[in-house]
Amino acid sequence: DIIRTIRDPEKPNTLEELEVVTESCVEVQEIGEDEYLVIIRFTPTVPHCSLATLIGLCLRIKLQRCLPFRHKLEIYISEGTHSTEEDINKQINDKERVAAAMENPNLREIVEQCVTEPD
Repeated sequence: DIIRTIRDPEKPNTLEELEVVTESCVEVQEIGEDEYLVIIRFTPTVPHCSLATLIGLCLRIKLQRCLPFRHKLEIYISEGTHSTEEDINKQINDKERVAAAMENPNLREIVEQCVTEPD
């Protein structure tokens, strides 16, 4: 429910409407007392999607802000669905790269527009 309303960076649709994320792409595992591992596997609309890293960043920021419990978060592109999935997976799961990306005012503004709940 948290990620279904994230909007695509270049289309007026949500990631759920575009089938970039579905309920089956979310996995939650208990890893300790009140601590969970949340794994998201998303599918870009095209294998060379230039915004796949940005979509992964939006997923991470929205979940970090909204999950009501302690968690470890792993976000991946679904295997075989993007031409540079390995590189993108490394980027969106690297805390330092994510923090650096969110320091960029232009990038931060795009992420905010994508993750803000519709009225």
